[in-house]
Amino acid sequence: MAINEKRIILTFDSDYGEIILHHKVSLPPAVVYYRFKDSYPSFAGEVLIKLIESQHLIQEDRFTVIEKSNIRQRVY
Repeated sequence: MAINEKRIILTFDSDYGEIILHHKVSLPPAVVYYRFKDSYPSFAGEVLIKLIESQHLIQEDRFTVIEKSNIRQRVY
């Protein structure tokens, strides 16, 4: 569905990177993996909004890992 609708996948699931990068599945436009959890559900959205507002946009064809003190991207 994400591929057909060209949607970015947001996930807390650490296995998602394994599935995408090592099992040659169809790739969505981008994946954002949150490598931490906080105490309230809207925290992930707030982090993403700050990232977009600071002009560090999520780029297509990238697997992005967001940690509390670091953001890194890997090209598919």
